Amino acid sequence: MEAIRKQASKLREQVARQQQAVLRQFGGGGGGYGGSDTVITDEEELHQHQKLDKLYISTRSAKHFQRDIVRGVEGYIVTGSKQVGIGTKLCEDSRKYGSDNTCTSGNTLTRASLSFANARALMEKERGDLSKALGTQVAEPLRAMVMGAPLEDARHLAQRYDRMRQEAEAQTIEVSKRQAKVRENPGNPDLVMKMEYAEAKLQDLKSNMTILGKEAASAMAGVEDQQQNQTLQRLITLVEAERNYHQRILEIIERLEGEMRFEQHRIEAPQTPLVENITSSPPPSYEEANNGINASQMHHGTSDAMGYFLGEVMFPYEADSDFELGLSVGDYVVIREVTSSGWAEGECKGKAGWFPYDYIERRDRVLATKVIEVL
Repeated sequence: MEAIRKQASKLREQVARQQQAVLRQFGGGGGGYGGSDTVITDEEELHQHQKLDKLYISTRSAKHFQRDIVRGVEGYIVTGSKQVGIGTKLCEDSRKYGSDNTCTSGNTLTRASLSFANARALMEKERGDLSKALGTQVAEPLRAMVMGAPLEDARHLAQRYDRMRQEAEAQTIEVSKRQAKVRENPGNPDLVMKMEYAEAKLQDLKSNMTILGKEAASAMAGVEDQQQNQTLQRLITLVEAERNYHQRILEIIERLEGEMRFEQHRIEAPQTPLVENITSSPPPSYEEANNGINASQMHHGTSDAMGYFLGEVMFPYEADSDFELGLSVGDYVVIREVTSSGWAEGECKGKAGWFPYDYIERRDRVLATKVIEVL
């Protein structure tokens, strides 16, 4: 259909040029038909026709692209709903195992399975929210534009203009024939009357065609501008929604990984750390805290023998025994010993104990007020 339309458009343009040549050949100078004013009008009309043809192709291509986006998003939503179902089933199975707690040698895997179930539930909720956002904020607005009245109305105007243009082309040929007969038979009133009637009809067609062409071009240009702006905005919305989704999923996975590694350390770490190791070294002095602790300086000063350094808690830790130290995110801990098994001993807020070393990050320099909070 596209090839046929292009071929027809080329043929019409060729006919229009041939008509102009005929008008130049048979038309007289001054105000007679086919004079300079008529030729200029025909050239302007040809330019209008070419502009409308380009707008028609542009809006049709944008419409097809919008339809492709809608189909792609709908396919993504359908696939996402299936993945949500699979993930939800896995979440339920993990929670069931954690709730049953059938293991006789410990509850490490039980706690890990419950953490996995909770994280999986959050991830599937985020996936469902993403699918809902893509449907309401991307697919539905684009579908409304594809099926909307402005596009259809503009296309109907362009089609009406095209039909009227074909009528004007045929009438131009008819006028040329009438003018030729008048020149061949001068003084024949019947031929003159028919020629004048044909010329008047052609002028009416051209006048109406010019008005309709401007209306169609304005409507098509408005639709094109709307398509370009709105489609771009929907694509930006799509990208932002996916970016936010993946950021939240990454946060959930990182938190889950920390919890799973914690359970792994519980298995590998010694169950009963020695009491003498917990209190073997005193905390930093008040003078050191008041001036701010710099771990790089402590390794070169009097604190080098003690090996103290400061760490910030990145993951919460709940103590399960008197030998362990409970931590909250954002706390600062004075770390006095780190074992090869991944456990550390230190002091926070006046309490000392053991905790997983992977749950903290070393801080070389902090404010003195933070150190005072630790002590």
